[in-house]
Amino acid sequence: MIEVEHLSKHYGDKKAVNDISFRAEDGEILGFLGPNGAGKSTTMNILTGYISSTSGKAKIDGIDILEDPIKAKAKIGYLPELPPLYMDMTVKEYLNFIYDLKKCRLPRNTHLKDICSLVKIDHVYKRLIRNLSKGYRQRVGLAQALVGNPNVLILDEPTVGLDPKQIIEIRTLIKKLGRNHTVILSSHILSEVQAVCDKIVVINEGRIVADDTEDNLSQRLSQDNRLTVRIEGEQQKVMKLLEGMKKTVRVDIGAKHGEDTWEYRIEAAEGSDIRRELFLSCAEAGFIILEMKSSELTLEDIFLRLTMGESIDGGEQ
Repeated sequence: MIEVEHLSKHYGDKKAVNDISFRAEDGEILGFLGPNGAGKSTTMNILTGYISSTSGKAKIDGIDILEDPIKAKAKIGYLPELPPLYMDMTVKEYLNFIYDLKKCRLPRNTHLKDICSLVKIDHVYKRLIRNLSKGYRQRVGLAQALVGNPNVLILDEPTVGLDPKQIIEIRTLIKKLGRNHTVILSSHILSEVQAVCDKIVVINEGRIVADDTEDNLSQRLSQDNRLTVRIEGEQQKVMKLLEGMKKTVRVDIGAKHGEDTWEYRIEAAEGSDIRRELFLSCAEAGFIILEMKSSELTLEDIFLRLTMGESIDGGEQ
């Protein structure tokens, strides 16, 4: 578990991080998002003990990173954006060096073999790191974070430099690791966060502006509850059905799409999801739903609204 309580970091008058609080539970993958200069890297550096905070607390499994840094750091596996590799070492030499550095007590050969198999670097185990591609160097960096089987993994841009196939493999691996570890994943690739993370924390100008699941954020930030539905059926009867639904506020008729097929724009009461009722009602009446689109925001829309005040159509809020 990771707990951040009223954390701040000041550089003179500049507040890089300003009184932020959030937590990541055991077995949870938390996506940490923010534009450049938002305080994201500063927060991650505090969590890993690389820099100290001005005030507040950061706890790793209940251990304050400032009060007992050695014990707290032993529970962390960290992959920075630029992996800390020694180019003149082989992968084998490097991972054995990390094993000794972390004072790992797990069976050396078995543990390192399992890690290499997990991140798929078995076949480059005896090669010099300088001769590896950028993608494989990233995998070696991930392998060093896993040495010692830490409870917490902090991953900063873990798929940088990987090809599409490798990206999918690393995402699958991160989801697998999330079953037994607490993971903080920082990424500029919003689709990556969307595919992997259980919860999203967005930081902007040093403050937390969102801390929730993607679905909940989408529902909260959407200013309306609207559906666009294409239904095949006699128009007057369809309108009567739609307007008769309990939570319907307004129905507008849109474009015609063939004989007895129209587009309907439905506005429901705030906080209401009428999709299930709509489907069942149309099925019972013999109307065919050919298309249904909701106005829920994508993760990109959410990010823009929270960090730039930009609406989904590109205008200002």
